[in-house]
Amino acid sequence: MNYFRCKAFCIVLILFCLASASLQGQKNYKADKKLQQEFKDNFVKAVSQYKLLGANRPAGKFPKTWFPATGKYEWSNSGWWCSGFYPGSLLYLYEQTGDTALYKEAMIMLAELEKEKNNTGTHDLGFMMYCSFGNANRMAPLPGYNDILLTSARSLATRFNAKTGCIRSWDSKGSDFLVIIDNMMNLELLFWATRFSGDSSFYKLAITHANTTMKNHFRPDHSSYHVLNYDTATGMVKQKRTAQGAADESAWARGQAWGLYGFTVMYRETKDRKYLEQANHIANFILRHPSLPADKIPFWDFNAPGIPAVLRDASAAAITASALIELSEYTDPKKAVSYLKAAAVILKTLSGNSYKANPGTNGGFLLQHGVGHLPAGTEVDVPLTYADYYFIEAMIRYNKLR
Repeated sequence: MNYFRCKAFCIVLILFCLASASLQGQKNYKADKKLQQEFKDNFVKAVSQYKLLGANRPAGKFPKTWFPATGKYEWSNSGWWCSGFYPGSLLYLYEQTGDTALYKEAMIMLAELEKEKNNTGTHDLGFMMYCSFGNANRMAPLPGYNDILLTSARSLATRFNAKTGCIRSWDSKGSDFLVIIDNMMNLELLFWATRFSGDSSFYKLAITHANTTMKNHFRPDHSSYHVLNYDTATGMVKQKRTAQGAADESAWARGQAWGLYGFTVMYRETKDRKYLEQANHIANFILRHPSLPADKIPFWDFNAPGIPAVLRDASAAAITASALIELSEYTDPKKAVSYLKAAAVILKTLSGNSYKANPGTNGGFLLQHGVGHLPAGTEVDVPLTYADYYFIEAMIRYNKLR
């Protein structure tokens, strides 16, 4: 009995030391009070923007983007991979402002979205269901939310293949098994499912997918490929390429941000230091890359031909800022301060006139100049729902700094 008490005490002591060390970095950083004050104004303006967006939204549709050249919107149904970001942003903004109109709109959207819990044809259920129902459940837990999230996790788990050790991203023919770096963002839903249900199979799937991704998706400089094609018969990698980047060997900016965020979540959920090291490596690649501008808003691809006369991507910047703020909680003090300083630069830039839309403009979206899929010519230099979502999340996280 004494042995087990001693072991339990040691575990608690280790966790306490880790927590103390992680907080030390943030203690060494002095939050920019002026910037935090600007966020309050951003939230107020965001409310009016999202009411404008909601007023223009057709029944049963979800916002995708708005085109400045034509003044026209593009909408989607609930099955689009971005469908969770609009209700997620509404919930974040309601939490910050208390405006009940936003909460009501979010509830309307959740009712439209619920059926996607049974969707086994997509890997994006983390984006779709956890950014929406996950936030709703965190704010005002309901038994129905738990069922929706658990069913969503089960649907996501059906896409796991033991031979490849991955969750399938895009459906394909024959022996092809396509996995994209974006898929790291959907693992958070699986961790929630294990915590709620006690079923460790979700946890094991997330760990296996992350380990396989860490082994195969990254280059020696810790940049990430966008798409890997595995052979379902052998589990071996057949091809490493891009879909949305400039070239197969280039570093697509949003892909690097997905990896940074995803491995930060992996460390949060497992406390396995190999994931912390991976997140630090990715952050180092992003922040020290010679093509990263001083304002920290990356070009749409770190290796895009024609830099600096190419488009920036506000969405990659917003995701990166949010991830860096969380990563600062876990890493050593020196890195933590550098991450928080970089995040502050990003958020200050995004809050400026070059990226933040004036009230009544931009179709009601908050940020301008996102790049969705430039090689395909879709959603290029336009507002994007996920840019707004992670911008709002990053501001909330930064505001919690003391």
